[in-house]
Amino acid sequence: MDKKIFAAASLGGHWQQLLRITRPLEERFEVVYASTHPKCVTMTGDAKFYLMPDFSRKDAWRLLPAFFRLLRILKREHPDAILTTGAAPGLVCILAGWLLRYKTIWVDSIANAAHLSASGRIARCFASRVYTQWPDLADSKVTFAGTVL
Repeated sequence: MDKKIFAAASLGGHWQQLLRITRPLEERFEVVYASTHPKCVTMTGDAKFYLMPDFSRKDAWRLLPAFFRLLRILKREHPDAILTTGAAPGLVCILAGWLLRYKTIWVDSIANAAHLSASGRIARCFASRVYTQWPDLADSKVTFAGTVL
């Protein structure tokens, strides 16, 4: 496998959607996973897994240490692309990837039917590609290519 994808998401629905996207990709690419909860390692098989710090708008002060940890991980792994379904820790992956000039892909959650998530709106400014799972939310910077479910 020549190409490597760094796949990251928060625990819960974001993680489940990420796994639905990455499972078929594992046949063609090396997928390295990162999530905010240690139990996620049990869902990644033999793939490499990193625990990343969790935070939200309520404890945004944790963003900076998370950012520097992810920078170190990404420099070590040197992926060909970063893929995330969110939420805030996934956005930090997009920002770190943008800074390192990696290709980055944001897939906004299916739960965001009326508008992009707050993190998705920020990712739209930095990610190489942004996808929505709702056709009405697509525009010149956001692509609809179907749903994960």
